[in-house]
Amino acid sequence: MAPFDPHSFTDSTHPFTTHISLSLYFDFSSSTINGSSLLTLSNPYSGFISLDTRSLSITNVVDPQTLTPLPFSLSTTIDPIKGQNLTVSLSNQSSFLVVFVTNPSSSALQWLSPPQTFNKNLPFVYTQCQAIHARSIFPCQDTPAARVCYSARLNVPSQLSAVMGARHVERRAPVMGDVGLACEEALWCSEGRVVEEFVMEQPIPPYLFAFAVGEIGFREVGPRTRVYAENVGSVLDAGAKEFAGTEEMIRQGEKLFGMYEWERFDLLVLPPSFPYGGMENPRMVFLTPTVIKGDATGAQVVAHELAHSWTGNLITNKTNEDFWLNEGFTTYAERRIVEVVQGEERAALNIGIGWRGLNEDVEKFKDNMEFTKLKTKQEGVDPDDIYSQVPYEKGFQFLWRIERQIGRPAFDDFLKKYIATFKFQSIDTETFLIFLKANVPGIEKEVNLDVWIEGIGVPLDALEPLSNIYTKIVSLAKEFKLGRMPREDEVADWQGQEWELYLENLPRTAEASQVVALNARYRLAESTDYEVKVAFLHLAILCGCKDYYCEVEKTLKEVGRMKYLRPLYTSLVQSTGNEEAKVLATRVFAESRACYHPIAQGVVESILSKYV
Repeated sequence: MAPFDPHSFTDSTHPFTTHISLSLYFDFSSSTINGSSLLTLSNPYSGFISLDTRSLSITNVVDPQTLTPLPFSLSTTIDPIKGQNLTVSLSNQSSFLVVFVTNPSSSALQWLSPPQTFNKNLPFVYTQCQAIHARSIFPCQDTPAARVCYSARLNVPSQLSAVMGARHVERRAPVMGDVGLACEEALWCSEGRVVEEFVMEQPIPPYLFAFAVGEIGFREVGPRTRVYAENVGSVLDAGAKEFAGTEEMIRQGEKLFGMYEWERFDLLVLPPSFPYGGMENPRMVFLTPTVIKGDATGAQVVAHELAHSWTGNLITNKTNEDFWLNEGFTTYAERRIVEVVQGEERAALNIGIGWRGLNEDVEKFKDNMEFTKLKTKQEGVDPDDIYSQVPYEKGFQFLWRIERQIGRPAFDDFLKKYIATFKFQSIDTETFLIFLKANVPGIEKEVNLDVWIEGIGVPLDALEPLSNIYTKIVSLAKEFKLGRMPREDEVADWQGQEWELYLENLPRTAEASQVVALNARYRLAESTDYEVKVAFLHLAILCGCKDYYCEVEKTLKEVGRMKYLRPLYTSLVQSTGNEEAKVLATRVFAESRACYHPIAQGVVESILSKYV
């Protein structure tokens, strides 16, 4: 084999898949999908070809023209990160059909029973394929280097509807020709079923494959945008209000980075168990409901996912070792959009919160500084285990450093040319550096590119933001050490981000009585903004303040976003000599586990196994 991606069995000497045609039958009673996948290669091929799978039962592989069985084998050993290697033997074929069944424990899928949904009436299922979880839904070359177009037929109960990160073709009755051997034709065409058909005509990496099936409604919020969610009026209305400014952000993004290439930019607000703030699936961004804050500031998450439409979706990192190419560029692009739409002070707050997060995560990796580099080595490493702010914020700082060196107008020209040159391609860090040096002559003499890309930690020429509001908040946080909390007139116009920045900069060695006094005045533990609430609860745990354990438990049981789970569980189990905190973490996870997405389950299990 000649593998090039440490997280995939894909062989660099084999042709890439260029198109996948999926037929998927959803069985909610067993939390499984019966499916078939028709894979088309870039050219006819003879020999063995390798595909990634995880927890899939492969029932058949056939030639799609003759339905003749093709020899295949599934590796007997299961790699804890990559899963199983499906090897298919081809003889001058350019396509083949794989028939499979998913496992109820598929790492990409969360099946919600009716009581776990808003309406408590019908079931719900959704995907999360980043970083390497598409292989648990269908066999594929699950590496971002392999971009594919696809079509999909989703056979679901007729009282439900489906959405995808793809163009919706039609909703219709199932017909015999749809099934593609996914299941028995009688089952496919049984009463009470409907087929939702989709097509994705632009090539995407497999991690951007996405769907949700449930009782879904929507609100129109712009010419290119609908807000979808479970069909609950209050949720849909709140989402539509929060994200009403989306079209303006798209227009500003186009001015900065070039034409929006994906036609639509719809948003799906998922149940609280969704493990991320947002997922940039093209045409259909997935969002946690915690970004609906009631003051439109949650739209900053939308700005990040929108920015991915150019950096990440349009140009993609070749492997997860180049993840900063996705997230560093997108964090930079997001802040440029926020600066135009919401102002320079708001963008500076973003940079300040990110600066704090970068330094905290660099400290977190002090025993393995490899993961504080931009270009990392990840052989034998699960990308979910090393997820951090480093590729986002150090990547942003690197690009911001180049912008300061050459000036914003020149950097804007460079950025537009970069996107136009590599759109719909997957590239590595070396390709970017070659392009940078060719288009910004002499940059390597002015900015130490090796230190930024290969060096550990935060480079000396990184920059803490400078703005009046940022400086004021950090100064107030320093005064807290001296026993002074901010006056009410000083915080009168603060929104969630201001409070988040303040809390993140408070000393982790404050007295428990100080923490209690701060909450008594400003009710931070009861905030409806989870960024504020979790920042306060995290501080309270670190300061040995047990008064808010009930609120910590409540929070861990009502949301599954890993941005909140990680710090709360970690601070509980790291509490030196505090067995009560460790017992609380273990009990709450045991009681909440079934409500978390499988990716979040794995992350929390990893935290507990390390410290408990």
